[in-house]
Amino acid sequence: MKAPLFLAAALLAGTAAVAATPNFDIARISKDVQTLSSDAFEGRGPATAGEVKTVDYLVKAMKDAGLKPGNGASYTQDVPLLKSDIVGTPSLSMTVNGTAKKLSQGEEIAVRAAMTGQTRVDIANAPLVFVGYGVKAPERGGWDDFKGVDLKGKIAVVLVNDPDFEGGEGDFGGKAMTYYGRWTYKYEEGARQGAAGVLVIHEYEPASYGWATVKNSNTNTMFDIVRQNPAADHTAMEAWIQKDLAAELFAASGTSFEAMKAAAKKKDFKPVPLKATLSAGYDVKPETIISKNVVGMVKGKSRPDETVIYSGHWDHLGVGLADAKGDTIYNGARDNASGIAMILELARAYAKAPAPERSVVFLAVTAEEKGLLGSAYYSANPLFPLGKTAGVINMDGTIGLGAAKDFTISGTAKLGLLDRLIDEAKKQGRVYTPDSRVEAGGFYRSDHFPFAKAGVPAVSFGTGRDLVNGGTARADEIGKIFTRDSYHQPSDEWSADWDMTGVPDDMTLLYTTGRALADSKDWPAWSADSEFKAERDKTASERK
Repeated sequence: MKAPLFLAAALLAGTAAVAATPNFDIARISKDVQTLSSDAFEGRGPATAGEVKTVDYLVKAMKDAGLKPGNGASYTQDVPLLKSDIVGTPSLSMTVNGTAKKLSQGEEIAVRAAMTGQTRVDIANAPLVFVGYGVKAPERGGWDDFKGVDLKGKIAVVLVNDPDFEGGEGDFGGKAMTYYGRWTYKYEEGARQGAAGVLVIHEYEPASYGWATVKNSNTNTMFDIVRQNPAADHTAMEAWIQKDLAAELFAASGTSFEAMKAAAKKKDFKPVPLKATLSAGYDVKPETIISKNVVGMVKGKSRPDETVIYSGHWDHLGVGLADAKGDTIYNGARDNASGIAMILELARAYAKAPAPERSVVFLAVTAEEKGLLGSAYYSANPLFPLGKTAGVINMDGTIGLGAAKDFTISGTAKLGLLDRLIDEAKKQGRVYTPDSRVEAGGFYRSDHFPFAKAGVPAVSFGTGRDLVNGGTARADEIGKIFTRDSYHQPSDEWSADWDMTGVPDDMTLLYTTGRALADSKDWPAWSADSEFKAERDKTASERK
């Protein structure tokens, strides 16, 4: 989830002609957000009635806008997914230094439905082992938190984020999270190490969100792409635990949370067996379902096989645990009905304008909230050649703060697509502000990331932080309140009180940047030191 921006009107200079920047209907954008995030759409969960309503709505909107189908004669792309649910209430307990302790799902612990395809999880008195940050990174000075420990039949307990997030001996970017800091990596590495399960310790700052977000995101239906060998990427039990519970485990083992965290920051850290075991029993219902990416396009008039993509995820968390008010629908208004509404308005503008030289694709992907699955599937099964995709501009949570003097992107990647955004923003009197929360790992949390991994120049657009009304202090305060009170919670709802003053400016910046790229013969590139450059170079011959 990102935040809002500011932009002034401009003229678009194409390679062959100059066309006026469109007038964007802000009331229509707001109405799309209101509709998509209404209770009638049931939180837009994949494989639910909410998905059917959402896909139907998006397909109709694209047809009405005048877009052509993006997948042959179809506006959708099938995305096969493994869907998994815990059946009933899981039985969870720990024995800590000889004393049994029951655990409540969603309270001390948040257990995810098994993504291994199994129908039952039974773990009896599995020993717990603290493995620091759970990182094995030989290219970073030989960092290895496991040191040959045998985790078979055991539960790995790990810290979230990177070993150097709060200082230490590692070389992981400091506050700028690497992929090693993501909870998804912790689970993957646990599987590679042969663990029976992985418990990630929650802390607000290293995670960048509160326990409510963890609980709501992990105790409902889980999805994954269909894998040939799912056990290679998932342990049978994947869960988060509260920091207080971790502190209790460490105290019972003769140490402390602070001491263990300090030890984990050092390269010579060795795994620590804890005086605790975990037992868990619950049924799991796995099934393979077909979700949908929705895709429409404006066909390029001279180079239709070359594309520019606007992307965003249509899904949210669906129906889940009730909040304090008894609300069970996770409406996902800012995250991400807002981004989808802006994509639809951009589509209308492109469809009415003279045809661009390259094709412009509007891609609404599924299952972002379950691990960027829709965009990962598209990147592995592209409808348009990735080697001839000039760039991807992703929109995620792009309305809400008001007009701003700047813009940003998620993460600190360097690429020509960002340079284009910066140049277009200068015409509007705006500047680029680097991501102020690189510790949150935003680069790895939005749908541009699977495209970047595949080498495609891709950014996730972020609204500005230097607000016309209140500057950065007000933006930071609004952001903190949203993260605490609404992010991945039922209270992320549309409101007539939203400040929409920055939306016309953001729309203009997004349009002028994409349009100029679609009318050009340029191929934006990654910086020479980018980890994605080598993958892009593999398709260089396609761009001659």
